[in-house]
Amino acid sequence: MGCCSSASSAAQSSKREWKPLEDRSCTDIPWLLLFILFCIGMGFICGFSVATGAAARLVSGYDSYGNICGQKNAKLEAIPNSGMDHTHRKYVFFLDPCNLDLINRKIKSVALCVTACPRQELKTLSDVQKFAEMNGSALCSYNLKPSEYTTSSKASVLCPKLPVPASAPIPFFHRCAPVNISCYAKFAEALITFVSDNSVLHRLISGVMTSKEIILGLCLLSLVLSMILMVIIRYISRVLVWILTILVILGSLGGTGVLWWLYAKQRRSPKETVIPEQLQIAEDNLRALLIYAISATVFTVILFLIMLVMRKRVALTIALFHVAGKVFIHLPLLVFQPFWTFFALVLFWAYWIMTLLFLGTTGSAVQNEQGFVEFKVSGPLQYMWWYHVVGLIWISEFILACQQMTVAGAVVTYYFTRDKRNLPFTPILASVNRLIRYHLGTVAKGSFIITLVKIPRMILMYMHSQLKGKENACARCVLKSCICCLWCLEKCLNYLNQNAYTATAINSTNFCTSAKDAFVILVENALRVAAINTVGDFMLFLGKVLIVCSTGLAGIMLLNYQQDYTVWVLPLIIVCLFAFLVAHCFLSIYEMVVDVLFLCFAIDTKYNDGSPGREFYMDKVLMEFVENSRKAMKEAGKGGVADARELKPMVGGDEAMAGLQEFHFHFLSLSVFTDCTSSGEALVICITQDVLLFLFVCLPITWIAEFLSQLRSPSVKVS
Repeated sequence: MGCCSSASSAAQSSKREWKPLEDRSCTDIPWLLLFILFCIGMGFICGFSVATGAAARLVSGYDSYGNICGQKNAKLEAIPNSGMDHTHRKYVFFLDPCNLDLINRKIKSVALCVTACPRQELKTLSDVQKFAEMNGSALCSYNLKPSEYTTSSKASVLCPKLPVPASAPIPFFHRCAPVNISCYAKFAEALITFVSDNSVLHRLISGVMTSKEIILGLCLLSLVLSMILMVIIRYISRVLVWILTILVILGSLGGTGVLWWLYAKQRRSPKETVIPEQLQIAEDNLRALLIYAISATVFTVILFLIMLVMRKRVALTIALFHVAGKVFIHLPLLVFQPFWTFFALVLFWAYWIMTLLFLGTTGSAVQNEQGFVEFKVSGPLQYMWWYHVVGLIWISEFILACQQMTVAGAVVTYYFTRDKRNLPFTPILASVNRLIRYHLGTVAKGSFIITLVKIPRMILMYMHSQLKGKENACARCVLKSCICCLWCLEKCLNYLNQNAYTATAINSTNFCTSAKDAFVILVENALRVAAINTVGDFMLFLGKVLIVCSTGLAGIMLLNYQQDYTVWVLPLIIVCLFAFLVAHCFLSIYEMVVDVLFLCFAIDTKYNDGSPGREFYMDKVLMEFVENSRKAMKEAGKGGVADARELKPMVGGDEAMAGLQEFHFHFLSLSVFTDCTSSGEALVICITQDVLLFLFVCLPITWIAEFLSQLRSPSVKVS
């Protein structure tokens, strides 16, 4: 079922009328078979890694000579110290556990099988010898007896690096892991390349560990606030837009003011009374407060500019928000949809990570340059890594697409059921049943298209990170522009896919037909999409900002009491990121409902005119909104008596174009102003990037919107 079809079939499709929920048939079966074959390949990778002994090496661990801990081992040819009996040595111990090689994904240290992990720090070789004599756990090489630890000249090479940090076995994986935070800080230093001062990173990580109870409490607070906001949306949808707007204005102003007040307060505080150990922490907190205050100020200015541009269109979303509130009242299980999706993603990610770990220990034993054993896969099987990575992206997108199809099916059932008392007992379960029986192929095809765009973008991002500081300004600008364009393409395809799933839920057509039909509907209602969809998404974004601001403000007030002994930059960032993630998971469901309702409304107004036999499906609130819009345009002199019976666009073309031009002016002015704060090469790069984005993203959007407004089909008569 390809996207291309003959001219006759295209003509028939254009004349085909929509029959919501009347016919139901299987769609995109070849893509379902392809997805099943791909999943079988994923299962083969997991089975291969387990069958080749990787499971035992992963769970029990193995030493540098290929011996699996906790069992008898077979002798490996030409490998010394292999084939040992480690029945009583169940734990893997690294002589230098903090020496990490992230590029090759391994610890650059000799690994041994030991009887017990050292629970206390061992400072000298005498301590290591006493530990071996008391616990029967030799921490030096197998060739060195415990009695020779303090006398042998090779002890400095064959024994662990001193001091030996206190360690504890990792549950289920039998590895001795250091319990000291400094070792994890060194691990983070290898990951975070922009931190030049290692002591700063040590203080950041210690701040996270010290504030872990506060971080957990604030994360729970963001979850509670998100659920409360979802409940509130159900009952106050008419005034929700105005409430969110006022609260965000007050919250952004209040948060910015509090940050500047805390900065001024700490800057005026006397530094003579601060002890030297806490002086550096106080300076870090002061610098962090200044950065936060400046960022909050810039964010507040941008937010005000956007709200200034969209102030005339805020009322256009109220009708759809009210209907969306009714949807949640009739379909309360929609609120819990993020939980099921998150649960499915967590299960798949856990399986994927476990298989990835299995793959890291598969293959045949090979002796490296140091004489130690590594397990490597040779031949075509070495490319299983790439197959596994593609599976991560495709199946994750498939799970998210299943959520979109489920929500679309439930909302479509609600919208196109004239008598709401005849709704199915559980529309969500009915939608899941239709998805599994008929439309899994469509979901597989849509998610595969997103995967095709996401993989090149991730490759370019990886190249950009690897070439950081090595390429010139022009190459860096081109690479960033390509990444930005692919990101924009991915977002556009995501939006088109969601509307294609809605069309499939309505008419039970394959993906390409549904995408084409949905695209035609969106083109015919281009200005409505800009007016309703954009403003609606912006209002939901304000809800996310409200939750993040509330959680962040609570975090500032709580962490402010610990400013004398901990750096709370990283804890606050973690809390705000988690709060935004939780708010996005919940409010994205509301966003999907609004988008599905809009497409249903556009289809309803196109194929129905209110006459007998072609009655509208829409809610009375939407009809009232249409009538009010028509009256407002008539009073403003935009339509005569003949035009009064037409269903006009919700925003006029001139008004929309003026709004876009106004937004572009503010956007470009603010971008140039922000770039001027940079200097040297950074100024040239920033201005070049912003101009390219303006020329190749903002202006084309304006021209396309103007072109589509001219091609918009004639309006539908309302009797």
